[in-house]
Amino acid sequence: MMRLTQGTFSFLPDLADDQIESQVRYALSNDWPINIEYTDDPHPRNTYWEMWGLPMFDQRDSAQVMVGLDECRKTYPNHYIRITAYDRSPGRQSVALSFIAQRPKDEPGFRLERQVSGDRRLSYQTHSYATDRPAGERYGA
Repeated sequence: MMRLTQGTFSFLPDLADDQIESQVRYALSNDWPINIEYTDDPHPRNTYWEMWGLPMFDQRDSAQVMVGLDECRKTYPNHYIRITAYDRSPGRQSVALSFIAQRPKDEPGFRLERQVSGDRRLSYQTHSYATDRPAGERYGA
C-alpha cells in the first residue's frame, strides 16, 4: 500500500484529533486563518483542492474548526481532507501550515509513466490510480 505524503507532517503517523486541534490552536495563535479542503484526486500537482465552506478568516475558536472538520469527514468519508493555515502578514502572504487530516482507507497510489521521444528524450508523468474511476467514486461508496 502506498501512503500519500503531502504537507507538513506527511512522514509521521496520522494525527489524532487532539493533535490536529493543537495544530489549529497554534495556527490561530499566529493569526493564520484556517481552511478545510477535500479531494479524491491527490495528485502531487493538484494543489487546488475543493474548499469546505469559506476560509475561516475571523475564527478564533479551534473547537469550531474541529466541528467543520467533522462535518467534512461525515460528508466525504472516503476523500482526502487537509487543513491549511494561511499567513496573511505583509511580505509573506502564503500557506504557513498544511497537513492531511483524513485519508481514505485504501490509497491506490501512483504509477510513473515513461515516454521516449525523438533523440532519445525521456519524459515522465505521474498517474494516480484513483483517477481511473469517475470523480466521486474513486474510493468506494
